[in-house]
Amino acid sequence: MVKVDNWVNGVAGETYTGVTARFGAILPLEVDKSVKLSAIVANPLTCCSTPSTKLSNSIALVARGDCSFEAKANLAQSNGAKALLVINDDEGTIEMGCDDDTPATNITIPIVMVPKSTGESFRKALQEGHKVEIGLWAPDRPVVSFSVAFLWLMAVSTVATASLWPEIAKTKDSEPRYDDFSPKSASDGATSKENTEEIINIDVKSAIIFVISASTFLVLLFFFMSSWFVWLLIVLFCIGGVEGMHTLIVTLISRGCTCQKKVTLPYFGETTIVSLIVLIFCLAFAIAWAITRKASFSWIGQDVLGICLMISILQVARLPNIKVATVLLCCAFVYDIFWVFLSPIIFHQSVMIAVAKGNNSGGESIPMLLRFPRLTDPWGGYDMIGFGDILFPGLLVGFSLRFDKENKKSWAGGYFIWLMVGYAFGLFFTYLGLYLMHGHGQPALLYLVPCTLGVCVVLGLIRGELKDLWNHGSSSTPAASLGGA
Repeated sequence: MVKVDNWVNGVAGETYTGVTARFGAILPLEVDKSVKLSAIVANPLTCCSTPSTKLSNSIALVARGDCSFEAKANLAQSNGAKALLVINDDEGTIEMGCDDDTPATNITIPIVMVPKSTGESFRKALQEGHKVEIGLWAPDRPVVSFSVAFLWLMAVSTVATASLWPEIAKTKDSEPRYDDFSPKSASDGATSKENTEEIINIDVKSAIIFVISASTFLVLLFFFMSSWFVWLLIVLFCIGGVEGMHTLIVTLISRGCTCQKKVTLPYFGETTIVSLIVLIFCLAFAIAWAITRKASFSWIGQDVLGICLMISILQVARLPNIKVATVLLCCAFVYDIFWVFLSPIIFHQSVMIAVAKGNNSGGESIPMLLRFPRLTDPWGGYDMIGFGDILFPGLLVGFSLRFDKENKKSWAGGYFIWLMVGYAFGLFFTYLGLYLMHGHGQPALLYLVPCTLGVCVVLGLIRGELKDLWNHGSSSTPAASLGGA
């Protein structure tokens, strides 16, 4: 890839992107060493015959025609051009090679292709009599940006916060530390039943169905992704994000504020003033993000909404034991590997990566991702992690904390802290694999499942508690309440 800088009458313009040919000179890596020359439109424009215009010490601007790229380069170079800029006939670029796939050692100038709109803007400026200068350079793209450290921190913090949320959300007058798992008195029956109804305990059957449904949905996204489908996902994402953000903010405010003034609204009934104000704020936040989602700062709003949504989901959906966790995570493990590594055999490209990057929807990615800008990458872009890489392990980590609390285990003697360490290392190994594989997309669950489920099973075997972990909650153990959440 090539950076194409330009100046019209000495005024710097937008930097465009092009692609270099498989032959010709190698462009410099640094901007201060870039090839900066005046641009001249070749005549004939296709440069398939000897140009009638003088191209000496300039960048020749040519269009695609009937002759080969090698022929164009030879004619431009023999006429004194120092570089060749090929205007494609559509809004993409293609690989430019030699006629017989053998190196064109006689061509010593750089050859670059740009999209049609880029080339036409240069042509138009030249036709209007302006002086156009073009600078060409090709900086390396770092395989892994240090920005992944922030993404790693966000993912680990989300899992930890979601697991600890019932404790965080407790008010000063709440029950003792382990009351979520202790027998309730008769007077607490209504509250216990209400909280239990808000929780979905995943079973083996629903775990398998969920992974199959996720695969089906991924294929549908791959084949039928369009602008209206993206908007549907954006609306659903905003609804979930608003609900999650509202719940978290109201819960935190309720911890320190005893003000419970209420108001009655049509269709909604009675609600507190605090809840109404927070709801309006959350709606405004989500709408503002949706409107500005293509701006450079939109990743902040997307991450906030996404984190709130995931924390909310992990309060509602829970794993009852390691048996269900094994089925769910092993299915997700196979799912991730297949759609990242094996799907190119069938679909000629990685379905997971194509959907995540929005390759089939005009480049707009789905919102169900945490993003962070690649700050040290001259080409820009974002590092991303899917919600599934946080939610699937997060379900297991949340179960481990509830198991520790029920059995009154210490931090070191329990499972939660070790699974959190395992998740952190698993995510680190994901990015290490990304580096070792030279930037090829990695299925995060390939590393996360062994580092979380594997750690839990090994610790259970060592401590002689694997049977308890495997059968936990399968008989009469009640579902844990949501506490303050």
